[in-house]
Formats: sequence, C-alpha cells, structure tokens
Amino acid sequence: MSELASLQSELAVSQRELDDLRAELEETNRGVVALYAELDAQANELRQATELKSRFLAYMSHEFRTPIGSIQSIARIMLDRIDGPLTDEQERQIRFIQENAAEFADMVNDLLDLAKVEAGKIDISPAWFEMVDLFAALRGMFKPVVTNPDLVLVFEEPHDVPKLYTDDRKLAQILRNFISNALKFTAKGEVRVTAARSSEHEVTFSVSDTGIGIAHEFHHAIFRDFSQVDSPIQKRLRGTGLGLSLSKRLAELLGGTVDLKSEPNKGSTFFVTIPLRVEHAVDEEVTQ
Repeated sequence: MSELASLQSELAVSQRELDDLRAELEETNRGVVALYAELDAQANELRQATELKSRFLAYMSHEFRTPIGSIQSIARIMLDRIDGPLTDEQERQIRFIQENAAEFADMVNDLLDLAKVEAGKIDISPAWFEMVDLFAALRGMFKPVVTNPDLVLVFEEPHDVPKLYTDDRKLAQILRNFISNALKFTAKGEVRVTAARSSEHEVTFSVSDTGIGIAHEFHHAIFRDFSQVDSPIQKRLRGTGLGLSLSKRLAELLGGTVDLKSEPNKGSTFFVTIPLRVEHAVDEEVTQ
C-alpha cells in the first residue's frame, strides 16, 4: 500500500508537470502564431514600400528627362554657334554644362532601369549574335569618349566563343557600365575588354583596368544599391552608385553572375558570366 501511494504521488506530480508543459507549449504556439502574423504584416508593408519606391523612382526619372533633354539641346545649339561666336571661356563653361547634363542623364536612366527591374517590368529579348559585332559596337561607342592620351581602351578579339543566344542589349549595358567605371577611375595605362569560354555552357566577359583599385573590405558591398568606394578620387567623381548594382540585376535576368577582383593601386577586373543560351528561351523554336 505504501508503494502504491508513492506511485500515485509520483504520477500526480508527473501529471502536473505534463499539464504545465502542455500549457507552456500552447502559450509558445500562440506566440509563434502571433509572430508569423507580425512577420506577414511586415513583409506586406515591405512589399508596399518597395512598390512605392519603384513607382516614385520611375515617375521622377520620367519627369527629370524633359528638363535634362532641354539643357542638352540648348548646350548643343550654343556650341554649334547658331546664335553667334563664343569666347574660349564661354565654350569651356558650356561644355561643362553639357558634360554634367550627360552625367545627370545617365543617373536618371540608371534609376529608371533599376525601378523597372524591381517592378519586374524589364523583358528579356534574346536573339543570336556574334561577339565581334558586340565588341565593334562598344568600340565605336567609346571611341569619342577616350580622350586621355595616357589611357587606351583595348578590345581583345574573342576566341573560341560561339554565337550567343541572349539579350545583347542587356549584355551591352552591363559591359558599358563596367567600361565607363574603368575609364573614370583609371588615369593612365589601359582598360582591356575580353571574352572567353568559362565552361561548356557559359562565357565570361571581363573588363580590366590599371586604375586605383578597390580595397578588399569594400568588395562585399560594391554591387549594392548606392554603394560607392570611400576614396579621394571617388569624392571628386560624382555618381549614384547604381551602375554596378544595375549590372548585377541585369546579369541575373540573363541567368548569370557578376564578380570582381581588385587591389588598391593595382587595378580592378570586373567579370560577368552568362550562359551561352538564356534559360527561359530554351523551349522556343530558334535556329542558329
């Protein structure tokens, strides 16, 4: 009887402990449910904020384009001397206005493209094209830009790179951003653009320069929105810090990735690797 009473007492204690544990689990479950509800609400608020930001960027970018275009047109008219001759100082000031307006226009275009990417409104339009044609177009585009006698822009002839089936305009935009940055931060030496097979199904484009380079602690953030390297030359050269971020988003749309290798005072190399044929176009009837 004594053992039975002891067992009953232990059973009662165990039952109370079980009841306490059950109550604790129920309270924990209520807390988890409340936490999920709060996370859902925060996720919804974040989606709304992102959508509002994208709409704001798109709206402001469109609104900025008209006055920027007017400034560029007026500067071009004045440089053409339609209204009469200019002094050397007047020409210098007008060219300064023209260069700043062009830089502002690039910023606005980057903002608009970023807003489109975030809103999922950028479409991929793949087509077959040869690398030599893309390099020729980029070479012609940058020829009037490279005015520094101590700097050369080199496009290496692509070897062992077949025709690509992707969006050549998006790829060209990525390379333009890489090349523009390289030219901006390289005072002397060269900027070299190459393309090579990195695997059976991928090709890697690289843009190397002999410029100021980027310290390793900045590598992780260089492709983030509005990210800029903290250096004296960066403070002197303006920008939104959107070009590399946009390049990363565009590369991902093409099924690819971006990367970077750089050391201070030893130059930088930016890479973009994309598939030879964009994935979402695999099921389309396309002939080479």
